Amino acid sequence: MFTDPAKNIEALNLSHGITACDFGSGAGHYVLALAKAVGEKGKVYAVDIQKELLTRVKNDASKQGFKNVEIVWGDLEEDNGSHLSDGAADFVVISNLLFQIKNKSAVAKEAARVLRSGGTLLLIDWTESFGGLGPEESSVVKKDDAIKLFKEADFAPTAEMDAGSHHWGIILRRN
Repeated sequence: MFTDPAKNIEALNLSHGITACDFGSGAGHYVLALAKAVGEKGKVYAVDIQKELLTRVKNDASKQGFKNVEIVWGDLEEDNGSHLSDGAADFVVISNLLFQIKNKSAVAKEAARVLRSGGTLLLIDWTESFGGLGPEESSVVKKDDAIKLFKEADFAPTAEMDAGSHHWGIILRRN
């Protein structure tokens, strides 16, 4: 497996009872790992633009007995695109999303808006293009470019992590 959401989330030692968001939740692999990590008293928002994937995430969460998952249809490239309130989350994960979107700055700003001051962001994306695996070469977002982008949105990088084969991972704090 290229990246292991459960392993990546476990490595962060998230506290039970926190509120977490998965921006661009896709099939929900990070959502399910987060639902386990934050426990019954925590909450996980799965935010995606693809409604059919959100339905799948909700069904998978229910099948696994997670009652702490809420799906949110939203366009993260728009102002207030997640529809969540300011400072609603303690933790946000953005994995394999940057290479897919045009308005990367809007996503960084939305993460800053939704994340409480001092909150944590886990940012993961592809290191390069692999001819059929991962993004096209022109869509790859370099780690240093991502750090610069999120610094402009009021984040400070605190650590890097091994996010799996062909991926970089950065942990950032919202100032």
